[in-house]
Amino acid sequence: MIEKLGEKITYLFLKYMPNAFVFAILLTFITAIGTYLWLDVTPMKIITSWYDGFFDLLGFAMQIVLIIITGFSIALSPIIKRGIDSLARHINSPRQVYFLVVFLGLLLTLVSFGWIVITCVLARELALRVKGVNYPFLIGCVYLSMSSWVSGLSSTIPLLLNTENNFLINSGVLTEVIPTSYTLGSILNISMIITSLIAAPLILLILSPKTPKNKEITDLMIVDENSKRQTIEEEALSQKLPFKSYSDKLNNSFILQMIIVIMGLVYIIRHFITKGIDLNFNIMIFIFLIFGLLLHKTPMRYVISMKKASSNISGILFQYPFYAGIMGIMLFTGLGEKLGQILASQASIHSYPFFAYLTGAFVNFAIPSAGGEFAVVGPSIINAVKEIGTGLPTEVVTEMIARASLSVAYGESLSNMLQPFYLLLVFPIMAAGIKIQARDIMGYLVLPFILLFIIQSVLVTFCPF
Repeated sequence: MIEKLGEKITYLFLKYMPNAFVFAILLTFITAIGTYLWLDVTPMKIITSWYDGFFDLLGFAMQIVLIIITGFSIALSPIIKRGIDSLARHINSPRQVYFLVVFLGLLLTLVSFGWIVITCVLARELALRVKGVNYPFLIGCVYLSMSSWVSGLSSTIPLLLNTENNFLINSGVLTEVIPTSYTLGSILNISMIITSLIAAPLILLILSPKTPKNKEITDLMIVDENSKRQTIEEEALSQKLPFKSYSDKLNNSFILQMIIVIMGLVYIIRHFITKGIDLNFNIMIFIFLIFGLLLHKTPMRYVISMKKASSNISGILFQYPFYAGIMGIMLFTGLGEKLGQILASQASIHSYPFFAYLTGAFVNFAIPSAGGEFAVVGPSIINAVKEIGTGLPTEVVTEMIARASLSVAYGESLSNMLQPFYLLLVFPIMAAGIKIQARDIMGYLVLPFILLFIIQSVLVTFCPF
């Protein structure tokens, strides 16, 4: 019965869900029309707000591109390939693949959002080696595994709250930083991590398709993966001139590359000594880049690996500005603040975490960025919590603000399962040379979303903080 229900939902997504870019266009129209009908805003103000936000995520988009290609480059190195080959020898059934990918993916993204790249590479390689894996469902497993990042070391909202002179303090919404001991170190967050590590793999095992039904990776390939002619090392050698030259010596110089690697490693060590476990996009990109240089050994090999890793990133480059435009409408017309105020106004001392969770999930469809979303709805939610907590001790109010902020983050992350935006991180690796679209994936995530939504709603509402 569960499998048939899953198949029905998947069919509905195949039938009605458009391409991810069309989805972004439709969301733009919905947000713009909703703003015009609800608020006293002129069409020109909406269009201007759309344009003003259009380029606000360019820096973030470039970070995402670099996370993907530098991480993918590492995965293309010989040592990583040997490690995956060794692991694959112990995995011999699709269910083992699904469980391993979800569980390891959850652990990896607890360290850093960008490590979803490693999960993608592992999943693709396992799909090539293990017969009977339903590849669209496997991509769904990878996508779901990314949800744990909001509980981990790179979670945007807790790090923002703990940043000196952040926009909430500068605007007077907060008077001081909220340490991560109130957020990432809380009982609620630790409970959420443990629950996710147990529940998510089990849910996907229960819902996993019994047969691949012509959806194995080899069935969907546009180009046969095994027909690739040259390894990176072989391609680097083939580009040498037929006679000795200084240019070839420089292009294939191990010493030249290792000098850069040593410089990079010195900075990485210094970073963690002076700043502790401070993981952000920039340092993760730098770590991926330096370790990629180390593993590929020569400049020419690294250039070739990066060329291969960059072959499927067009979706990120042109779709991010459209979501930034939606964020601009929400931010500059006051629509996001209005939504936050309405949801927060319904909350009480007992229900405010659930309403914050609901706000995070709902607004994420228009602003699929935790930091961007919190910039829009965070002040309204925090002010509502402060009003609810009037008369309570300062530390209790701080805990309430931390709980509400975490709840926004959890809702934002989980609703990505119904929003294909962050598939843009997954597809450059998992859909390279594969005939597949977002609509092939999203139907598999509806039932897991419903079950995890119920579990997380109970935790944010009733779990001790």
